[in-house]
Amino acid sequence: MRRSKPTSVTLGPQQARLKARLKSGEYASASEVLRSALRALDREDAAFDAFLRARVEAALKDPRGQAFPPRTSSSACAAVMPVD
Repeated sequence: MRRSKPTSVTLGPQQARLKARLKSGEYASASEVLRSALRALDREDAAFDAFLRARVEAALKDPRGQAFPPRTSSSACAAVMPVD
């Protein structure tokens, strides 16, 4: 029994790449290719989020930034975007 409903996708130039993967036997269906691509995108997003999180944590721990008083988001915005 199918757990999800069919979805139509227009791939444009990527259609040839999908067909090549199917022809190679690496994947049995277009659905398998797309599920694999989405898993890869999820991994890429998670890696980028981890990278950004590490950079923010490093910046927060950097002693050079501690010379300035902590700001709230509204006071930080006010400091860079003065009201006319």
